[in-house]
Amino acid sequence: MTEDQTLLAVQEALRKCFPVVQEQQGLWQSALRECPPLLASLSNLAEQLQAAQNLRFEDVPSLRAFPDLKERLRRKQLAAGDTILDKLGERLTTLLKASAASPSVAEMLEWLQDIERHYRNSYLKRKYLLSSIQWEDLGNIQALPRAWDRISEDEHPDLVRGAGFHVALRVCSSPFCV
Repeated sequence: MTEDQTLLAVQEALRKCFPVVQEQQGLWQSALRECPPLLASLSNLAEQLQAAQNLRFEDVPSLRAFPDLKERLRRKQLAAGDTILDKLGERLTTLLKASAASPSVAEMLEWLQDIERHYRNSYLKRKYLLSSIQWEDLGNIQALPRAWDRISEDEHPDLVRGAGFHVALRVCSSPFCV
């Protein structure tokens, strides 16, 4: 497969991924929309905790009969706060859930960023190489094909450090992106 064919294959695979990414973005936004009521509850709970801290229970005659009421109320409020925080945490992990058949959406999006970074770096290296041409330096111009090839060798998939880039290409050409 030529370099142009490879690039076209990657572009096509990425094009197929975008509807999935868009769908996942919708799920993420939906998960985020579920958070404000929980955050409001947490804020209200903090207000209640602050009011309870400021209240001198021993100064209220009807509460004197319950000497441990302040501490019990505090424990109950903190437990309620932990429950709300757990629910918020569950909402945020929506995109981090992976299965045996699919990596997490966050990982796939990270891989897409890795691919974008890879091609952008390749572009910038080549653009810099071309912009550094000076007609007074014919030796550098004659070495241009070798320098160009070195950039290509550096970006060869087998030479890319880390597995994310390889997995990203596999994911984007897999059924996950269809």
